[in-house]
Amino acid sequence: MLKIIRPAIVMIVLMTALTGLAYPLALTGIAQAVFPGKANGSLIEQGGHVVGSELIGQNFATPRYFQGRPSATTAPDPADSTKSVAAPYNAANSLASNAGPTAKTLIDRVTGGVADYRQANGAEARLVPADAVTTSGSGLDPHISPANAEAQVARVASARGIAPDRVRQLVDAATQDRTLGFLGEPRVNVLMLNLALDREQGAAQPGSVARQ
Repeated sequence: MLKIIRPAIVMIVLMTALTGLAYPLALTGIAQAVFPGKANGSLIEQGGHVVGSELIGQNFATPRYFQGRPSATTAPDPADSTKSVAAPYNAANSLASNAGPTAKTLIDRVTGGVADYRQANGAEARLVPADAVTTSGSGLDPHISPANAEAQVARVASARGIAPDRVRQLVDAATQDRTLGFLGEPRVNVLMLNLALDREQGAAQPGSVARQ
């Protein structure tokens, strides 16, 4: 009996050591050595403090900042744990609204979003980009379309007292092309753009503003 059980026990211990310890440790070591930034979540630091990640959007609410795509993520209601409340860009609860195209809640939210977007951005927002009023599948999208960024240029420039052409230059610098030249669409990382705006004026970290 022992002769039959011993090989099984040895294989269990060996495979546990290889696949449960050695392999993960080796991959972690390689990742930390080759691309440590990406391996650690693409975190962005400014002034010695982490202000966000290139991969997760933030809720920028003031006119001085470019605003990201709407987020449908939620969090438990502090007053009633059986319910949930809106918590934009909650990385602990990535999700979409799951509302169908005929859902009244979706129609009302998009209609209200269009009105708010036009009111905030004025004449530049005659044509509202789809990503300005619809949420992404994850609810954490850190990017907006170049058209969405362009519609916000006048508002941001006015709020900051910067020439619109200079703001457009920063938008162009923050715009990423299609991956490998043909995958996806051109996109603007909102956090990186807002950080560039703050550096332009020597302002505070946008992460602190985003949480107000």
